[in-house]
Amino acid sequence: MADCLTMAAGIDDVARAAGVSTATVSRALRDLPNVSAKTRERVRAVATELGYVASPSAASLASGRTRAIGLISPWVNRWFFANIIDGAERALRARGYDVLLYTFDIQRSGERPRIDPDVLRRRVDGILVVGLPLARDELEALQGLGYPLVCIGWGGSEEATVRLDDRVIGLEAVRYLIRLGHRVIGHVTGTPDDVHPWSPPADRATGWREAMTEAGLEPDAGLMESGGFEVSGGRASVKALLARHPDLTAVFAASDEMAMGAILGLRDLGLRVPEDVSVMGVDGHELGELVGLTTMSQPVDEQGWAAAELVLDMINGKTPPRRVVFPARLVERTSTAAPRGVAS
Repeated sequence: MADCLTMAAGIDDVARAAGVSTATVSRALRDLPNVSAKTRERVRAVATELGYVASPSAASLASGRTRAIGLISPWVNRWFFANIIDGAERALRARGYDVLLYTFDIQRSGERPRIDPDVLRRRVDGILVVGLPLARDELEALQGLGYPLVCIGWGGSEEATVRLDDRVIGLEAVRYLIRLGHRVIGHVTGTPDDVHPWSPPADRATGWREAMTEAGLEPDAGLMESGGFEVSGGRASVKALLARHPDLTAVFAASDEMAMGAILGLRDLGLRVPEDVSVMGVDGHELGELVGLTTMSQPVDEQGWAAAELVLDMINGKTPPRRVVFPARLVERTSTAAPRGVAS
């Protein structure tokens, strides 16, 4: 007869060897209450001796939890989203949770697909929504699932949110350009339909307008162009801005990728950065240093990690802060300078 210790032990084997019920084994190994310290130690010792490893699916059935978090993101191949997802996934994996990733095929023009909350029903314990401002009915449908929900990079006053103060970022970026002496400052924003009041590009555009207005400058509509958060969009946008405003001396883009695209667009036109036009962005993209991009740098992976910790706290019954705001800092490089004829 084969030695029983060479066979895969089950929870029943542990229970018999420890002289307790299978329910007690389950509670002891998951550190649940109503198990004495002495019994807990005995069960763990027997489980170790028998080589018993609890099945994740069995643990889920016993606890009523899936140990999975649904992560909704419009993209995975763009810098901000990739880094947020990486930070969240590392935090969740450290706590024994998996990530179920849901993305959307969003084109620069045209409506995106609506979120179907049923794809998450009974499959997750919580939800993270990354950089995807939702319509009110979509948000309410997700909330109706009854799972803790955290928004990253966007969010209104009612949702638990991890984000930047995007209005202040726009304000500080354009104030910096104004201090350099710029007076005709274009803005490259997100997509034309990205107008939710809690959306980062909408808030960054608000900051641009406020900084221009407080300096006595006119933030007219012709100075703003949609770049779709793409390098190609930034490249096309700066050309459109200059066609309307040949006197343009600076561009503030709502992302580093669009800012780098703007630099390419200026080169296409035979213009120099920053001698002819200054360019700055938002993010702190690793490639920004290669092109000397001035930017408002944000701690992206830390936001993903913080959001993951937040949703896990909510799952465990804790009351989270409704708003976690990360700072951004000005990183000054060679893509910005005083306009020609203005002393620096």
